Amino acid sequence: MVHIYTGNGKGKTTASLGLIVRMLGRKKRVCLIQFMKKNVEYGEIMFLQGKPGLDIFQFGTEHLVDPNNPAQIDIDEAEKAFQKAKETLKSNLYDLVVLDEINVAVAWNLITLDSQLSLFEIPTESEIVMTGRYAEKAVIDKADLVTEMKEVKHYYNIGVNAREGVEL
Repeated sequence: MVHIYTGNGKGKTTASLGLIVRMLGRKKRVCLIQFMKKNVEYGEIMFLQGKPGLDIFQFGTEHLVDPNNPAQIDIDEAEKAFQKAKETLKSNLYDLVVLDEINVAVAWNLITLDSQLSLFEIPTESEIVMTGRYAEKAVIDKADLVTEMKEVKHYYNIGVNAREGVEL
């Protein structure tokens, strides 16, 4: 089954992390592949790193991607993440594979929509989660479960920056 967690609201990655914890609690094997989240010390990664049954792969740089003009390194890192996703799904070593921010990577032209759609065609027993804003209609149509997080109100809009333990 393929899950899509998308929308402009907070909680897409957090929802996938909840599923990771549930799977690990059941002694299942999990792989988390993060597009565009390399070299950042997120609290969830600091906590989960080294947990039995979980492999984490981060791609990208510590810099924000310019969605209107991505740097070549951003494209290269996203391609590495995509290749890792393909390899991971083909391996059938995992019960759950989370592709964090893959929808954004497609929307910002770091990888193609066709590349993302090709992941649906890989024969696998893995449960797959694809997160990130801007999920394409073709991806939504192919998925088995789609959850849209909708922002109603967010303190970022009044100047509150990301806080340790809440967003980081």
